[in-house]
Amino acid sequence: MSILLNPKKYGDRNYPDERSREIMLKMIAWFEEKGLARQKDQYHAHEFCEDFQKFVTDEGIFETLFLPKGYGSDPNQYYSTYRMYEFSEICGFYGAAYWYTFHVSTLGLDPVFLGDNEEAKHRAAARLRENALCAFGLSEKEHGADIYSSEMKLYPQADGTYLANGSKYYIGNGNVASTITVFGKIDSTDEYVFFVVDSSHPNYECVKNIVDTNQQYVAEFALHDYPITDAEILSRGPKAWDDMLNTINICKFNIGSGATGIVTHSFYEALNHAYHRMLYGKRVTDFAHVKRLFCDAWLRIMGMKLFGLRATDYMRVASENDKRYLLYNPIMKMKVAMQGEKVHEHLFDIIAAKGFEKDTYFEQAVVELVGFPKLEGTRHVNMALIIKLIPSYMFMPGQFEEVGRITDNRNDDFLFRQGRTRGYAKTKFHDFNIAYESVAHLPNIKVFLEQIEAYKEFLMVSGPGLAQQLQDFDYLLAVGELFTMVAYGQLIIESAKIEGIGDEVMNQIFDLFIRDFSAYAVELYGKPINTEAQLEKILKMIKRPVPNQAEFEKVLNEEVYSLVNVYIQNP
Repeated sequence: MSILLNPKKYGDRNYPDERSREIMLKMIAWFEEKGLARQKDQYHAHEFCEDFQKFVTDEGIFETLFLPKGYGSDPNQYYSTYRMYEFSEICGFYGAAYWYTFHVSTLGLDPVFLGDNEEAKHRAAARLRENALCAFGLSEKEHGADIYSSEMKLYPQADGTYLANGSKYYIGNGNVASTITVFGKIDSTDEYVFFVVDSSHPNYECVKNIVDTNQQYVAEFALHDYPITDAEILSRGPKAWDDMLNTINICKFNIGSGATGIVTHSFYEALNHAYHRMLYGKRVTDFAHVKRLFCDAWLRIMGMKLFGLRATDYMRVASENDKRYLLYNPIMKMKVAMQGEKVHEHLFDIIAAKGFEKDTYFEQAVVELVGFPKLEGTRHVNMALIIKLIPSYMFMPGQFEEVGRITDNRNDDFLFRQGRTRGYAKTKFHDFNIAYESVAHLPNIKVFLEQIEAYKEFLMVSGPGLAQQLQDFDYLLAVGELFTMVAYGQLIIESAKIEGIGDEVMNQIFDLFIRDFSAYAVELYGKPINTEAQLEKILKMIKRPVPNQAEFEKVLNEEVYSLVNVYIQNP
């Protein structure tokens, strides 16, 4: 059975409880009842997702999914990264506007539950029942992601209260959010503070929608002497800073799952179109280059899905002594989203002009996905985090109990009590070689292991000088992409074993891995700051996959082309 999302088969899945099943199936039914034509009409009209807002509010969906156990009115309410993954993927599958509304709401709500203000937690939970949408007031017009320079200020008053003044920029849901968590400083101090405001308050001004290319409402908002008491303050000082970073660490995970949903739908649509289109007396799907493009697209989506499922497991077992998710999260946000862009590149080469037609899902998807790698830190920002973990991951493995697939109804409570964000570079990982050795009999895994060994040699000959080279962001990206592929492949292998993915599919996935790794190595080779010793090792990373045409055709016909007509959105 395919692991890719198929709304027509979603009722066949195993769920941790009936409420989870109900939520996912109701969401799918709601989108399918709306239909593609109505969805596209709203998209082209730049119509904000008020119908989605009403639906998730009336059904209590965000209350059930978003809150840590003990704060909602639904007895099936708990915070599960697995449920969040599934919901995010479904939202992305039907449109980035719905996904973005969901994603921004998680960002807005999490600082409340990372804080210590119990009154604010219960108040936020109650507000979800009236209006499920939330917002996260972090970035500013002049400073962007430079949060050190925040000009949003709380001004202390004689009675112990505060007046908030300042503005925020690029704030999703800033037009209607019932709960907006705002990051700023106490005036005349360097003390950070997180506090809560409401978009319906008269001292809250929604200045304008600053992104007018789709359905999202991305606001500039301003606070004018907005009254704040201790009841609205979530955290301050170092804790406010840590809660801000931990919020992003938790929620950036949604980007990869949303991207996976988007490209899965695009794949179905492109495959159905190509199969039924005749050119020069043959189906488009019978052309040799189209076969390769479809197979590569499918393999990349499979990799995205397998990695996401496995990264979810490591989110769910996170603890004070196990923070492996700190590597897998930025990969989920950055690598998975970028793989989605490559999938669309493959598919666009196939469907060509069809991809511009306004009544297709693809026309919308290919535009919307472009923004995903830029959310919650650019590629450069996330790679700067990832490379800090190279030494511990590549050379200093720790000991951990084996982790299985975790889909039960446990509450992922550690995510909301992570505490200080110190010691990132000291994070330990289990030995990646164990996963690779389990499939080392596959020809393309053998070649990829040779590439990994050459990469390790490159790191060792680079020595202390590499740290200085990595100050060059262009060089950092090239080195980091190679490292990222090692961790990406590891989790795909682990996940494939759990899901029962066959050797032939895995061998073809790593055919693609070898080609991608070689391309990154060529890019690195071209950097002028390499030493001669580094250049020698980089050349060893450039490899050719082991060709197996019969295996390729089998995967193509039995796995990829078997998906023709399995999903068509209700018109």
